[in-house]
Amino acid sequence: MARAARPRRVWPLWLGLGAGALVLALLASLACGASDLTVPQVLRLLLAPDDSTGSLVVHTLRLPRTVVAALAGAGLGVSGLMLQAVTRNPLADPGILGVEAGGALAILVMVVFFPAAPGGLFVPAAFLGGALTASVAYSAARRVGVTPLRLALAGVAVASLVGAATRVIQLLWEQRAQGALFALSGSVAGRTWEHAAQVAPWVGLGLVLSALLTPRLNLLALGEDVARGLGARLKRDSGVVTGLGVLLAAASVSVVGPVGFVGLIVPHAARRFMGPDHRLSLPLAALLGAALLVLADTAARLVDKPAETPVGILVAAAGAPFFVLLARRVGRRG
Repeated sequence: MARAARPRRVWPLWLGLGAGALVLALLASLACGASDLTVPQVLRLLLAPDDSTGSLVVHTLRLPRTVVAALAGAGLGVSGLMLQAVTRNPLADPGILGVEAGGALAILVMVVFFPAAPGGLFVPAAFLGGALTASVAYSAARRVGVTPLRLALAGVAVASLVGAATRVIQLLWEQRAQGALFALSGSVAGRTWEHAAQVAPWVGLGLVLSALLTPRLNLLALGEDVARGLGARLKRDSGVVTGLGVLLAAASVSVVGPVGFVGLIVPHAARRFMGPDHRLSLPLAALLGAALLVLADTAARLVDKPAETPVGILVAAAGAPFFVLLARRVGRRG
């Protein structure tokens, strides 16, 4: 009982540390780039904009992309937490289950074949593409018996097929696909306030609804029999939670493209610090997801300065070993 109570006693500390990590990540993102600024300079320019080049860089280039990265990271972190809980699968992740690949393909289709479509339709399109891809992956795993490892492998296989289709469209309609390059490798470069306004309502709504559903999420994480005995309506609750998880991932993909493993790493870290209660781990997952993606975007600007490395590549380089170790651990458990 003492171990179970520990997260409740220290949860304000972990939330404070998560918030502090996010603030530091935001300042680093605003200060670092092709032309570096000091933190005092950034704070001064934020409070008192002027006509200097530094003010233009902070307010026009770095601030909107930082906000977009924070929103997308929070969405991916909470999405992974919800998908892992509802499937009771520690390997569940929007990227591994194919949600991100399906969303990216839908965005590419919109850009190539419906260039006049408003940006507000990108999130619904990515939601439909992600939901369809995840459904195909789950159906494929169900044929041979759903286990955490089989579901992950089915998701990776379906995501690979969807990625191949994405590549074909890019090659056949190369000129038209230029407007959706971010949807192919994952990137925050060039994101503007328009993109932030496009994704903020969806991520905000998803986070609020997810927080309201944490009691149901706790029940679903206990297993079908226990949840049913405690009054959960399994089909309805599972459908709503899964839909919210896909929506948050789709909203993120619509502005930054596929950035795998954020939704895998962050939920495990949040539960490690907060315990199994999703009322505590969900807000920490949002903070850690935002901080992780903002830091990854900052690092992407510094790896090959002044050129930029796609943020999806950096996150994949860090997340792939974590996935392999986690898969080995799950495999040993049967």
